[in-house]
Amino acid sequence: MFERQGPLSRFRVIDLTRVRSGPTCVRQLADWGADVIQIEAPEGVDGADGGFGGARHGPDFQNLHRNKRSLTLDLKSPDGIAILKRLVEQADVVVENFRPDVKKRLGIDYEALSALNPRLVYGSISGFGQDGPYAKRPGFDQIAQGMGGLMSITGLPGQGPVRVGIPVADLTAGLFCAMGILIALLEREESGKGQWVQSSLLEAQIAMLDFQAARWLVAKEVPGQAGNDHPTGIPTGVFRTKDGLMNLAATGKAIFTRFCETAGARHILDNPDYSTAPLRSKNRAALNREIGEVLATRTTAEWIRVLNEAGVPAGPINKIDEVFADEQVQHLGIATPVEHPSLGPIELVGQAVRLSRTPSRLRTAARDKGEDSAAILGELGYDTESIAALRERRVI
Repeated sequence: MFERQGPLSRFRVIDLTRVRSGPTCVRQLADWGADVIQIEAPEGVDGADGGFGGARHGPDFQNLHRNKRSLTLDLKSPDGIAILKRLVEQADVVVENFRPDVKKRLGIDYEALSALNPRLVYGSISGFGQDGPYAKRPGFDQIAQGMGGLMSITGLPGQGPVRVGIPVADLTAGLFCAMGILIALLEREESGKGQWVQSSLLEAQIAMLDFQAARWLVAKEVPGQAGNDHPTGIPTGVFRTKDGLMNLAATGKAIFTRFCETAGARHILDNPDYSTAPLRSKNRAALNREIGEVLATRTTAEWIRVLNEAGVPAGPINKIDEVFADEQVQHLGIATPVEHPSLGPIELVGQAVRLSRTPSRLRTAARDKGEDSAAILGELGYDTESIAALRERRVI
């Protein structure tokens, strides 16, 4: 029995998404209890084996598609579209990340589905927007990272453009879309009407530039690569210690003073070349060398302890396994357990926001393909014989 509970359990979401941005959006809703019906193509139908995050029992798929029910449906068949439209009549939200022309061709665009259900909130994620000169281009995270400016400010000075190590455009487009859907559901409580929520990889990537984008828009500065040095907060960066590397953020007069005093580096504090923020910026390379000489005298663990005790931000540079071994990470419990029927107990990445009364929950691992097809069609009024006939014709 698929458990339905949580603050969003009254909402039914039809998930037409694939790859990463769309599933990221839907995961936000599923983790707080929305009844999510994931639509996948049946076996033997074009598109049945791609675009969902690798092997079904692999880490990526399990992390993306937990807390959903699975319905197989051939959206290229009239019967499949008819079933989808019956679902939409009872749904609160549809989320899709088809190219704009594809959903129009299938007859499942916002105009078509909102005509069936005017209360429908329809979430769309695209590469570059639903219209405009690039609307029909296929979207991909690294393309958005490059077009959106992120690769030009990532990496060491002079290194050339560098991709960020996570699909940040995909992930943030999904998060922005989820936020828009929740806003639309709140607004619907007043208006009684649904609406079309749109986000794109390109817009999300530009929004995530934040102060780097503002430096151009307001001051007409074009930021460049700063490597591990923070572009505006100085001194901030990666420094070598006696036994490894660490991050230090000693920016601002008060923290810079505390750092120098705690580290026994009064000579740095008293140096007129470093007496103000503009001078510390101008003389960054020399300042970093002097700080490096001081930090090389003690171990990373020693520095992290004494500096944090003094109120100076400092921390290790962890590999992924070290992240989850960290005592604070374990205390936060973001590695969240869930039971998989064949994999057994596994852990997935939990949510990064907490609600005191209605927390997110991992209720189920990702389902097997079509595991819930019969139950969902039964809820729509299909009997056993009709379901068997649909399966025979590979509609489901």
